[in-house]
Amino acid sequence: MEPLTPRPIQARDLQSWLQDDRPDPLLVDVREDAELDLARFPADVLHWPLSRSDAWLESVPQQLADGRPVVVICHAGVRSLHLGLWLLQQMPELEVWNLERGIDAWSVHVDSSVPRY
Repeated sequence: MEPLTPRPIQARDLQSWLQDDRPDPLLVDVREDAELDLARFPADVLHWPLSRSDAWLESVPQQLADGRPVVVICHAGVRSLHLGLWLLQQMPELEVWNLERGIDAWSVHVDSSVPRY
């Protein structure tokens, strides 16, 4: 059996999802505090910085209990992919998406007011 992997989603497709009539996904941002200070995602997110996983790891099942699709975000899409893989290992029933090329792609393709770094 092949391992589960997060579905890729492009920045413009995520923007459309957030603007259409479908229920919004749960957005999880794994970047560090300093990165959020530089470039915040322009929607509500759960902030799970990977370097402080000990602070949020135990609460993951409760925070994802509503069954909404999850979109994981980072700077370039690599750290979010890793968290997405881990989420699917722990909770294979989840619908997990990875924002391809991360907040940088969001800045380039959707909202240039979000600074690039």
